[in-house]
Amino acid sequence: MSTFARLSDLFVRLSGSALTALVDAVRTVFGGDPQLRRQVAFSIALIALSAKMAKADGVVTQAEVRAFHEIFSVPREELRNVARLYDLAKKDVAGFEAYARQMAGLCGSGVPNCAMLEDILDGLFHIAKADGVLHEREEAFLARVAEIFAIDEHEFAQIRARHVGPGKADPYVVLGLPREASFQDIRRRYRQLVAENHPDRMIARGVPEEFVAIANSRLAALNVAYEQLTKSRRSA
Repeated sequence: MSTFARLSDLFVRLSGSALTALVDAVRTVFGGDPQLRRQVAFSIALIALSAKMAKADGVVTQAEVRAFHEIFSVPREELRNVARLYDLAKKDVAGFEAYARQMAGLCGSGVPNCAMLEDILDGLFHIAKADGVLHEREEAFLARVAEIFAIDEHEFAQIRARHVGPGKADPYVVLGLPREASFQDIRRRYRQLVAENHPDRMIARGVPEEFVAIANSRLAALNVAYEQLTKSRRSA
């Protein structure tokens, strides 16, 4: 059964409930299966926080809708339930900060810079940048979510840099390296990040298979940054 099918089943059980009640239910309904709990929680977090972000920005563009579907490989039969969750999040009177804290407790590892919470933030950036501009309200929203998720400024800068556009980002920031790093350090760091962000590693930490497009986008940004630094060091 797919992650979205599990999510649909949860909707049936809690029909008419508020979003906060739905999130609380994930902890108990899937308590006996930590991996499945993380997958369902990740799905809810990314869908609902993207809805909160759209509400904060005040407008949902077609580009953002397309971006949403680029990273959500949702089976056609489950689209209705994804839309229900999105609408539920937009209508929920609870502020996004309270909800982000709830999701941090459900998805997080309890330590700063939790990889799974970074995956959620990465997906939100992908949607926010879809119309070609990262708007001031969107960036403020993302920065606040990062703060609640205990993602530090260094990690936030890396995530943000991956989304400024191919070839436009500072490759040192993308790879999280100081400018004085040796080429050996650059190569070592690049290989480390590629290994950490392989789709299989993401799935192992709880990201549903339906969301591995996030990994592909991330790896593409890492490849561009590494190629830029390789060329610049060879020509120096």
